[in-house]
Amino acid sequence: MCGIVGYVGTREVLPILLGGLKRLEYRGYDSAGIAALQSGRLSTVKTVGRLSRLEEEITGIGFDAGLGIGHTRWATHGEPSTINAHPHTDCRGNIALVHNGIIENFEGLKRLLEEKGHRFRSATDTEVLAHLIEEFYEGDLAEAVTVALHHVEGTYGIAVIAQREPGVLVAARHGSPLVVGLSEGERFLASDVAALIEHTDRVIYLKDGERVVLTQDDVKVSSIDGVTLRPEETRITWDLEAIERGGFDHFMLKEIFEQPTAVVNSLRGRLDVQHGSAILGGLNLTHDDLAGIRRIILTACGTSWHAGLVGEYMLEELTRIPVEVEYASEFRYRSPIIDDGTLVFAISQSGETAETLAAIREAKKRGAKTLGICNVVGSTIARECDGGIYLHAGPEIGVASTKAFTAQISVLALLTLLLAHAREHYRERRLVIARELQHIPEKMRQVLDLNDRIRQIAEEYADRNNALYLGRFFNFPVALEGALKLKEISYIHAEGYPAAEMKHGPIALIDKNMPVVFIATQDRVYDKIMSNIEEVRARKGQVIAIATEGDTWIGKKADHVIYIPDIDPFLVALLSVIPLQLLAYHIAVLRGCDVDKPRNLAKSVTVE
Repeated sequence: MCGIVGYVGTREVLPILLGGLKRLEYRGYDSAGIAALQSGRLSTVKTVGRLSRLEEEITGIGFDAGLGIGHTRWATHGEPSTINAHPHTDCRGNIALVHNGIIENFEGLKRLLEEKGHRFRSATDTEVLAHLIEEFYEGDLAEAVTVALHHVEGTYGIAVIAQREPGVLVAARHGSPLVVGLSEGERFLASDVAALIEHTDRVIYLKDGERVVLTQDDVKVSSIDGVTLRPEETRITWDLEAIERGGFDHFMLKEIFEQPTAVVNSLRGRLDVQHGSAILGGLNLTHDDLAGIRRIILTACGTSWHAGLVGEYMLEELTRIPVEVEYASEFRYRSPIIDDGTLVFAISQSGETAETLAAIREAKKRGAKTLGICNVVGSTIARECDGGIYLHAGPEIGVASTKAFTAQISVLALLTLLLAHAREHYRERRLVIARELQHIPEKMRQVLDLNDRIRQIAEEYADRNNALYLGRFFNFPVALEGALKLKEISYIHAEGYPAAEMKHGPIALIDKNMPVVFIATQDRVYDKIMSNIEEVRARKGQVIAIATEGDTWIGKKADHVIYIPDIDPFLVALLSVIPLQLLAYHIAVLRGCDVDKPRNLAKSVTVE
């Protein structure tokens, strides 16, 4: 959620910290700060607001080369303020610490430390860690961190430095990601590889329960219990250009336009057109395993949950396996039933979503086979699952997910083809869908060509405060996703519903000021949704329709129609969602919103 950057080496530290934090701005934050040595003494600078304010505060300060940590905070405990911003320090100003996560027992620890004479300045849970490490510090920072963490309950990714040990950076993780960057004569640390890619493509992903001690020439990884571990080095396969805007005004718009490429990459080498199947070796399942699955649970949050709903329709239609889509945030609290033959999939763009990770751990505890659908190689969910499928969509920087959503649906389509083939179901239908998948990227480009037309529609509705999104069948999850995109980035209240449910309450909201977006492509429920459009028209609601090319009838019923290419209803979500992404984007821009960094949101939610 928050951003962490650390460095130990011989270079000037300030450009490295600020540059790394800028790469992590997309994660969402409300304050920022750094800690580094200044003439041999530990110095911290913290501000509320954007990094540009921190840069202003730092101007003219001469920091020593070689050691520092930086942080962008998204407030949990304590409002956004300079005092509550990270880094936090101990009483003596010897130790500075940055932290992602939540310390659940901080109140009890704080009382104990206050009784021992420690003086607290902030309202955060994090400051407890700085004082706790101080309490155990006897000249060995790594040892003090280890002892302190044995008293902590909760989640953390921390980076710690000490004035008395100017060549040492200590970090540890439990539930919040950290990655180490390796380069000759220097070491980097960050909560996301995007902060490191400018400097190195060699990284080590820390695992839960691991501590690392970094010096300019060494990396020592151990468990929190002190057992020495051999870290696994990984090469990053994408470059800096992938996380630049590339001429687009916003990352979100760039990523919307990257969707044809993202889908190509998700399908590459996996689609078996000849057999109407897929090749997904990462699942680590035999043919007998696939044929023997009796139930599937898809667990996710937010946009990934919507992709899971599309996957439910796909899987049940072709495999006839019962599928449940679970909010990961509720899954482990409701005593879920996991029986033999149940397969649990975790869907997460980042692979670090706290609730989804907790759901997977609960499923494993109950004996389920767990598989991940993730975009980030080396992420925690990818490592902890028994197998899985990477999206290969490339880095997604915009907080509001777009290309990950369509990549997830593409992967779920592949999974469906594979399972249906293993069970020898619907061969001719599978062959049609496999052939259609090949043409999806080109049809996506045709939809993206409508960008100017969609911007014109956005101009008519940018001043509205409410919107309703309605769809049926495969387009119901698309309605949910379209509404989510609008409220995420434009702050307009929007709700998605199955179109027939409109009569069971939401119809009371419809008047001449209510825009209603219908996803009304031609499929088996087309006549039904046309009836729903008539119901809205009768109450003077304004209708924006996403429709199939060649459908002249709907043009007589809607105020605005956005046509998408004809496509098999099984795959329609891959196209019908794109106009809704663009509509939300243009409305948000017209309203002056910060599209890539919407208020109160973070890219990767690593706390519950």
